[in-house]
Amino acid sequence: DGAAAPMEIGAQPGTPPCSPPPHPSEVEDDFQFVLCEGCRQESPNLKLLTCLHTFCLGCLSENKPIGQCPKCCTAIPQASGIPDMDNLLFTNLQARLSIYKKMSNSRGPSCSRCRGEAAVVWCSECEEFLCTKCFDDHQWFFKKRSHKARRVEELRAESAHQFLEDTRKSCNLFCSSPSHADQGYISSIYCKTCEKALCCSCALLDSQHAPFCDIRSETQRRQEELGTISQELKQKRSGFEATYVVLQDEAAQLEEAEREMRELIRQRVEQLVQLIRREEEELLGLVEARQEQGRRELARELRHVEGVLRRMEAGEQLVEKMSLYATEQEVMDMQPFIKGSLEELQRLQPPAAGDRAQPGDLTECKARLQAL
Repeated sequence: DGAAAPMEIGAQPGTPPCSPPPHPSEVEDDFQFVLCEGCRQESPNLKLLTCLHTFCLGCLSENKPIGQCPKCCTAIPQASGIPDMDNLLFTNLQARLSIYKKMSNSRGPSCSRCRGEAAVVWCSECEEFLCTKCFDDHQWFFKKRSHKARRVEELRAESAHQFLEDTRKSCNLFCSSPSHADQGYISSIYCKTCEKALCCSCALLDSQHAPFCDIRSETQRRQEELGTISQELKQKRSGFEATYVVLQDEAAQLEEAEREMRELIRQRVEQLVQLIRREEEELLGLVEARQEQGRRELARELRHVEGVLRRMEAGEQLVEKMSLYATEQEVMDMQPFIKGSLEELQRLQPPAAGDRAQPGDLTECKARLQAL
């Protein structure tokens, strides 16, 4: 807007005392809708998608996948993923809100022209802040035009909503003819054939423009048309909301069914684990009992065979020592006894394979283990 750095506002003749500005956070909270729905920042390049969501060029350029709305995934017709339609409403609201925030600032705005004095007036037509001297020059220069100018203090006392409503009412449409638009020709006529705003000269001199209507009537008609469609959508929206509730219930039921099944699986698995643990203890006890009996029988046979081996070893050693060191008298006295013991050992036979004690029978254990 060309405004210089704000300066302290001194006492001005005839200027009412400063009104306390509204809290900045209230303005920011009420008008969050003008921000980009992606980065939540102000941007001069807001694009309106066909799904009616608004994103800045930065968010759309970084959007993945390309060609879809980042919020609702609706397809974007343009191959580049950048819509052609600018959100002029939000962009202009951002600009008008920035003006209001400057007025609400405790220091207040400075004059947009001389940039030295504190501004006391804001011209909505020129969109400039003016000090007393620059405002007098402005009035003299535009004495043939009715520029709407209001005191800054009056605007500071208003809410942001009031300020935006007033600036909206003061906006003018310019003639759609390129040459007239550059010269600032104000249009008050709408051509229904070419669907453009026209000034009086174009409407009167160009016979191709017809039929006509008042531009305000056309804007009112378009607003009413949007209102009618919006009302129809509200009726249809109730059906979508009901479906949405049903789908949410189904999703919740699905989640609950999954949770219940998971819990049931955990319980059943835990029961199976406990059952297997009990069966494990019983089978281990059964194996221990069967094997204990086999161990006792084997131990008895081992002791018997071990005794026979020791007797044979003792006999062999005694016969060897007799042949080396025994006298005839000792042979005559001991031979019959030794002979009888050796003959008894000769009669002994090692236990046959079928006669030996077998390990405990584990057939029952194997069958129960297979059943598990």
